[in-house]
Order: sequence, then structure tokens, then C-alpha cells
Amino acid sequence: MKALRQSKMLELIKKRNIETQSELMEMLRKEGFHVTQATVSRDIREMRLVKVLDSDGKYKYAVESVSEEEEQSHIYLFSTAVISVDYAHCIVVIKTRSGMAQAVCAALDATNRIGVLGSIAGDDTIFVATRTDSASAMLVSDLKKLMKNNPNHSAR
Repeated sequence: MKALRQSKMLELIKKRNIETQSELMEMLRKEGFHVTQATVSRDIREMRLVKVLDSDGKYKYAVESVSEEEEQSHIYLFSTAVISVDYAHCIVVIKTRSGMAQAVCAALDATNRIGVLGSIAGDDTIFVATRTDSASAMLVSDLKKLMKNNPNHSAR
């Protein structure tokens, strides 16, 4: 069911300029998919959909274009440089090896994650502001998956 729903989402965003999750939910419901906002949000994250500016000056959902090489370098960077990830409400705190926070922060910013408002990095710590607690939880979950091959990371 998930693959079918995500396939329909791709079809919809290619055919129409969809600006909000609510619009996408409504279109999915018209196609017979009974979804919640949380499901749509999770699908958007998993599918790496991003908002891009269209020719009318409005934002719409589109498929993120990241090269395989760039994606692999981000995975390598997160798995080797990130030590721990945790969050409190709408703030995610990422601890890195000394001197690596700027590079990790730049890589994170390049992913254009929906729900992330912005980030700031010091020498070994990154603060990420998110729109919601659930966006923080999703980001932490995703980063912990990338860290799984790093023996120095904390299991917090």
C-alpha cells in the first residue's frame, strides 16, 4: 500500500503544482487513499520531496535532485563525524568530532529537509531549529540511521 501511495504522490506532483501537504492529502483522498497528515509528512521525507519555486513565483513539491556521489559523501560524513544526536521540542542538538560541525551542518543544509527552519554550527555542536516536535524526532531518527556505522556515537 505504501509503495502504491508514494507512486500516486509522485504522479500527482508531476501533473499538478501542489503547494501544501493539505492539498496533497486532499488529492490522495480523491484517489482513494485515506491518509493522515503524519503519513503524508513521513512519505514526503522518505521520498525526499522538496519545495521549489515554479514559474509563477509559487512554491510547489518536486523530487529532490541529489547525485549518487553527493548522497554517498553525506552518508560518509554523518557516519564518521557525528557522535550523538538528541532533541528537546523544536531544537535538535548534533554533537560532532572537534572541527567537524561546520561541514556536517553544510551537508545537512544541502538536504533541504522539510520542517527544518535553520541551523547554526560551532566547532563541535550544531543546533537545528525545526517547525514541530515531530520534525525534530524524524530528523534525529534519520541521523541516527546514518550514524549506525560509527562506533564512537552515543546511543542517546
